[in-house]
Amino acid sequence: MRKLAAYIGVSLDGFYEGAQREFDFFTTDEEFFKFSVEQLDSADTLVLGRVTYEGMAAYWPSLEAVRDAPVIAGHMNEKPKLVVSTTLNDVAWAGAEIVKGDLAQTLTEHKTRPGRDLLVLGSPTLTANLAHLGLLDELRIMVNPVGLGAGKSLFTSMSDRLQLNLLSIRQFESGNVLLTYVPLPKPSAK
Repeated sequence: MRKLAAYIGVSLDGFYEGAQREFDFFTTDEEFFKFSVEQLDSADTLVLGRVTYEGMAAYWPSLEAVRDAPVIAGHMNEKPKLVVSTTLNDVAWAGAEIVKGDLAQTLTEHKTRPGRDLLVLGSPTLTANLAHLGLLDELRIMVNPVGLGAGKSLFTSMSDRLQLNLLSIRQFESGNVLLTYVPLPKPSAK
């Protein structure tokens, strides 16, 4: 069975975006880009929430993205993308399709198909929902060496506690730290 992994970057104080909705605090360098390519190579399908989809669909097909990160742009533009949204009726980015119907059933079906992993990028609300549905096999959090003081927390949208088991830690020369977790099943009520 294929794995469903989620990746998101956060500040040291746990914010995935700043108070003004900024994303300018992420530490990127050659090592980070190499990691990004490795991560994209390990997946053959991307899974995106609506907000993340809209931002990425506006950027990755652009000449700027192709100029600044051609290998990553190639992956992003060529891979199939499942867009989870209750408000979108149409998606224009190449390879994108809207997930209709039961999310758990759709992703479970995709996980049982042959191929490489499914990878959720960004999409904090979707990531939390997938973890609570028991569909998320791995959560990768890239902690960037900056404190923002305010912003949106990775787990703001959660309505219930999420227990995680640390699988690995990878330190980058830039000061970034990749924490990889496995979500634990919810304890059964007694």
